[in-house]
Amino acid sequence: MKHLLKITLAVGLIFAGNAYSQDPKAPDEQEKLGWMGSGEFGLVSTSGNSDTFAMNLKAQLIYRTDKWQHRFAASAISSSKNGQKDSERFTAELQSNRELSKKSYMFGVYRYDADKFGAYDPQQSISAGYGRELMKSENHFLKGEIGVGYRQSVASTTDVKENDAIARFLLEDSWQIWPTTLWTNRILVETGKDNTFTQFNTGLAVSMTQQFAVKLGFEVRNNTQLPPGKSENTDTTTTVNLVYNFK
Repeated sequence: MKHLLKITLAVGLIFAGNAYSQDPKAPDEQEKLGWMGSGEFGLVSTSGNSDTFAMNLKAQLIYRTDKWQHRFAASAISSSKNGQKDSERFTAELQSNRELSKKSYMFGVYRYDADKFGAYDPQQSISAGYGRELMKSENHFLKGEIGVGYRQSVASTTDVKENDAIARFLLEDSWQIWPTTLWTNRILVETGKDNTFTQFNTGLAVSMTQQFAVKLGFEVRNNTQLPPGKSENTDTTTTVNLVYNFK
């Protein structure tokens, strides 16, 4: 719990001081309007002493106008060993941002998470709040969001529903290390009276062409409170995917 309090405090200090803020790019360097997005696909299959199979899919669509940005992201992961499923998860997130200035915006976001082998199935939330660009340079971008909302969680072992008000914190970072190499990080915290959900994603993508890349990804998910019958607070996932980008 202490590390989550530190995360919350750090986000608050960043918003208050904006210590890392830099001047935005020139107008001709701003993001293009219209549609853009990406899709990812990964597949692993082995046989011999044990038969394993794993598949994961990800997709993201973004639509930008002068004052609005709409984003839809979804992912699915499934794995089995010797014919028995041991992981199955589906997630979706829909967010709309309304620009207030060149660096700040208001947002509304809906998140849905169905984890068949996790602590809660499903867990969904709706939140609204304030977002701000904290750093922007030619190769590096960092933004943060803070908001409040409502969450409903269904315990996977008992089907008991839990409803609570939440505070939502987000930090999202992307760094173009080399012309063909992009490193991204994203940490999401939704904290309520009974449970704090934390999700951290990091990924390293190496471009092969303008459209295709290979991406190594790592995800950590943590719930501070577990329903009866569950013993692991933290789940991790490592993926290697082929990525297709379009603009």
